[in-house]
Amino acid sequence: MRCPKCRHQDTKVIESRDAGDGDSIRRRRECLACGYRYTTYERIERPNLAILKKNGERELFDRRKLSAAILRSVGKFLRSDVEVEEVVSFVEDELYGLGESEVPSQTVGDLVLKELKRRNAIAYVRFASVYRGFSSLDEFERAITEARTASSES
Repeated sequence: MRCPKCRHQDTKVIESRDAGDGDSIRRRRECLACGYRYTTYERIERPNLAILKKNGERELFDRRKLSAAILRSVGKFLRSDVEVEEVVSFVEDELYGLGESEVPSQTVGDLVLKELKRRNAIAYVRFASVYRGFSSLDEFERAITEARTASSES
């Protein structure tokens, strides 16, 4: 592992522990040349998963892109970046659990909505408004009703 500061190759692991979701390991490292400390994450490499978009295009599943989309649409309604990472991990695990090499983008959005509904009603409504492209107050009201129903069942 190269040091991100000085590019030296010799580093040592200071600490290792599970990273929140249990599917990755967080490692604190220190460069033996310059002493810079940084964090790396190790996770199982999975086969490529293609997302079939509405316009017919295919693109590889990208955790960072999904994370950015969630952050853009829900703003600060999730407690932390760690919670966003947990949502992304949930979606990724569910997608790979389907056992398909190609999944429609609608499935991705539906899985995000499922997890947001469980975690935060406001984040759910905000993501739903972007994902479903709400154009009327009636659509917002339906989403709010869905979120209320889910929170009263919990």
